[in-house]
Amino acid sequence: MTASYAIGIDLGTTNCVLAYAPLSPSEADDSGEGDGSGEAAIEVLPIPQFVAAGTVESRPSLPSFVYLPTDDEDVGSLPWTPATDSERFVVGHWAREQSATNPLRTVVAAKSWLAHSAVDRRADLLPWQGEGRKVSPVAVCELLLAHLAHAWNAAAPDAPFDEQRVAITVPASFDAAARELVREAAASQFGEADDVVLLEEPQAALYAWLHDQGEAWRKQLEVGDRVFVCDVGGGTTDFTLIDVTESGGELALERAAVGRHLLVGGDNMDLALAHYAAGEFEKAGVSLDPWQSVSLWHACRRAKEQVLAFEGPESTPISVQRRGRSLVGGTESIELQREPAAELLADGFFPDVALDEPAQTPRASGFLEMGLPFEADTAITRHIAQFLSQHAADSPPTKVLFNGGVFEADRFREQVIDQLATWFPDTACDNLDAAADLHGAVARGATFYLLAREGRGVRIRGGAPRSYYIGLETSGLAIPGAPRPLHALCVLPRGMEEGTEADVPVEGVGVIVGQPVQFRFFSSSTRTDSPGERLPRWGEGELTETDPVSTTLDAGASEPGAFVPVRFESRLTELGELELWCVDDASDQRWKMAFSVRED
Repeated sequence: MTASYAIGIDLGTTNCVLAYAPLSPSEADDSGEGDGSGEAAIEVLPIPQFVAAGTVESRPSLPSFVYLPTDDEDVGSLPWTPATDSERFVVGHWAREQSATNPLRTVVAAKSWLAHSAVDRRADLLPWQGEGRKVSPVAVCELLLAHLAHAWNAAAPDAPFDEQRVAITVPASFDAAARELVREAAASQFGEADDVVLLEEPQAALYAWLHDQGEAWRKQLEVGDRVFVCDVGGGTTDFTLIDVTESGGELALERAAVGRHLLVGGDNMDLALAHYAAGEFEKAGVSLDPWQSVSLWHACRRAKEQVLAFEGPESTPISVQRRGRSLVGGTESIELQREPAAELLADGFFPDVALDEPAQTPRASGFLEMGLPFEADTAITRHIAQFLSQHAADSPPTKVLFNGGVFEADRFREQVIDQLATWFPDTACDNLDAAADLHGAVARGATFYLLAREGRGVRIRGGAPRSYYIGLETSGLAIPGAPRPLHALCVLPRGMEEGTEADVPVEGVGVIVGQPVQFRFFSSSTRTDSPGERLPRWGEGELTETDPVSTTLDAGASEPGAFVPVRFESRLTELGELELWCVDDASDQRWKMAFSVRED
């Protein structure tokens, strides 16, 4: 069946949003939507969800929280969920509220765990250090996507979700392993449909801006402009540079660089406020235990929104439950003053720094507890400086586009703009007007991206954001206790356009077939090697190893464990996925390799 709608999903660390638009311009006109020019309006879907036990209401976003109720809790049921469902989960607004009162049974920041290669992301490990039953990071993504799909089907029963065109956004810094896990979660809900694609969040933010501007974007950007997309969400921070170029006499957009995955954002601000509030509780004679401290962290999430709101209240109350059998149900409260709290966040996360000031890595001990690899340095301006020093020192940005709920606070946007002016005094950097609703911008941008693929808007030409390499074990005499030297062979250069292929010229290389082996892959956001270039060594930080691929290649007519000489072909698909083919010309046998975490 032909798809009727383009659906964009912001699978956020703290909130999920679903936006949509008719794929056919005529449908938009017939329905009364659009601007009369055949362009569809992009709408945000209200999402039914629990807001309290047994109470369901629709909200414009779905908080990315999952609460795991006990067996004797009566939580009610959603319109599409049987009340007798044995695997009960609470997703959304009420789950977020539960994070303050039942933190050990509430899953938060599951998307960040998808990029954490030090753990088994299909294992039931969340809530981290929690109580009772647990779920995997992949399963949480499945639950969120399933909830969104059910909400869509309830609203549009004549246009089933799994028959529509869907774009799911991911951080630009997600490696191929993390992206594949998102795709895996989507496939478990919607099947192996080719109509489900992934889009980088900063690009989606720019697509939202393009849609909002219409053709007027061509008057605000000119050839030679460089747009810095600064995206600070609840759990992650992403940076992207996009150049304005010319193609066939028309303005075109081309992604120039992306930053690394930074686990710092609004959640860190909540924790900073909690630390400050704990001190205020101490002054009031209330000493918080570890459980109350975790609860306070989540309670400060709501307080932060009020503290940073334009013309917000001078103070906001923060309460935590008392502990102890005789005090169950009681609370302790303080008043959090607006201005000191706002200054705390501004100084801690957006301080004035030098352009060449490196990010700090303070450690209290060489022993670290397992958990998410959060950034030790919370200064977002310092991370911006490091990114721009690496990618824009000689060609600084001329425009900046803010995205993410953190930048709903004017003072944070102004601080970044002031820093850009200090770092690059000879280059004026204008602030592009961001979407009025920063929470929905990424989902709306993903929807517009799908329309642009249909020829109804300008597309950002991304190409490969990094160069990719395979690890080649060298031959030669073995040394006891020492691994053979490893070379890196470039198989795909940075900037290679989507939909193009490349032969990788190399001789004397082969693969082991018929037995389990591990293939190692590397990437670089700075090197510009050509396909076939072999690196016997590289500088510190130049290459980053991604998750290896463990698999068994079909031996065909060869003996298990045989060495088969091959040549390589690399392809970057229209969807931005890297395919590496190993070709045995003698037998016409081909093996497809992918930078993924599952066998392909």
